[in-house]
Amino acid sequence: MSIEVVYETHSFSEDNERGVATGWHPGRLSERGRGLARALGERRLDNGIDVVFCSDLRRAVQTAEIAFEGSAIPILHDWRLRECDYGELNSSSSSELRRDISTHVDEPYPGGESWRQAVTRMGRFLDDLPSRWNGKRVLVIGHAATRWAMEVHLNGAPLEKLVAEEFEWQEGWEYRIKR
Repeated sequence: MSIEVVYETHSFSEDNERGVATGWHPGRLSERGRGLARALGERRLDNGIDVVFCSDLRRAVQTAEIAFEGSAIPILHDWRLRECDYGELNSSSSSELRRDISTHVDEPYPGGESWRQAVTRMGRFLDDLPSRWNGKRVLVIGHAATRWAMEVHLNGAPLEKLVAEEFEWQEGWEYRIKR
C-alpha cells in the first residue's frame, strides 16, 4: 500500500507582508492569506482528502480552519510540522535570515535548531503516517521546513541545494509514501 501526501504551505501571513521570518512564533493570516486559505479549500475539498495535518503554529491552523470550515474532514495539529526554530532570530527580518541560511543547514540558530534538525523532526512525522493512514490521501499544511523535509525524505533531494534556492510558492506539491 501507499499514502498519497499533498503538501500546501500555510497561507500568507501578516509577517510575510512585513518581511518578517516568524519561525516558531504563532503569526496570523493577513486578509490576503484568508482569501488564499478559502481558495485552498475550494481546490482541495472535492479532492479525496481523508485527513488534514497541520503545524500547530497559528498561521497554519488558521489556514486549515478556513480552508476546511464546515467540512467533515478531520484536522489534526502536529508540532513536528513546525517551521525551523530560528531561536533568537524568530520574528527577525526575512532578508537577514535568508542571507545566512546556508550557515544553519547543520549549525543551529542561536537558541534554536538547524535546518537538518527540523527536517529530521518532520521525518518522524512521515514515519508515523503508515501506522494509521496507509491507503489514504493526506493533506499536510506547513512551512518551508515541512516542504524541504518532504523533498529530502521522499525524493532524496539534498538539503543544501534546497536551502540555496529561492522558495517558489505553488498550489501544492504531491508525494507518495510507499511502504
